[in-house]
Amino acid sequence: MDKGSVHESLFTNPTKLPFRSFTSHDPVLVVAPHPDNETLGCGGAIALLRSRRCQVSVLVISDGTMSHPRSRKYPPSVLQQLRQKETLDALKILGVDPTTVTFLRLPDGTISTLATLEENQSACGAYLKEILPKTIFLPWRSDPHPDHQATWQLIHAAIAYLPFTPRLIEYPIWDWDLDQRGDSPNTDRIVGWRLDIESVLSLKKQAIAAYRSQTTDLIDDDPNGFRLTPEMLENFVRPWEVYFEEIQ
Repeated sequence: MDKGSVHESLFTNPTKLPFRSFTSHDPVLVVAPHPDNETLGCGGAIALLRSRRCQVSVLVISDGTMSHPRSRKYPPSVLQQLRQKETLDALKILGVDPTTVTFLRLPDGTISTLATLEENQSACGAYLKEILPKTIFLPWRSDPHPDHQATWQLIHAAIAYLPFTPRLIEYPIWDWDLDQRGDSPNTDRIVGWRLDIESVLSLKKQAIAAYRSQTTDLIDDDPNGFRLTPEMLENFVRPWEVYFEEIQ
């Protein structure tokens, strides 16, 4: 599949992508640049894996506090706690034990800075060595959000700390938005596929709804605050999820 066909198949007609099953009894790690990305992009996969008693850990990189930077009701310290609670509530619905959820708490919007990447590479490497994931779900490398691209870079650098190479599965978030869509990587080694999540779709919808700060007017004192639109949410409540992998 060449560069153009990867992008076209995924975002203009994703139903052309083949279905693949994913079964693993090995440790799985889901990495989220911001609180909610793990549920939006991988909520179905998480629920399926947990239903099969697979060990699933979640690493949330940023504190998510830039979603409503001008709110007085929810200043950064309060918003950070709210978004962490929403994450734990959502993941509980999906079957994830809160003790397996880790918050790195990097300041939202700073992940892409070189200093941040260098400072946290060893911390992420140590974390990976502790849980030894055989599979890692991480953001799609060409996601237009700089924090998502930086998270991909951070995890790729941290993988060097592992004694083996884990399977890497990438999930898109902001490429679904036509106004933000980025370019596909210049490689023909990337394949796209779909995972059937119809059996757990209701759980995923409940988990997404747990993120009230991102999907409702809960925070009503920041006129420019972030909110996921119904149109954007439609991309994450389909009976399947889309993933990318690079063929080695």
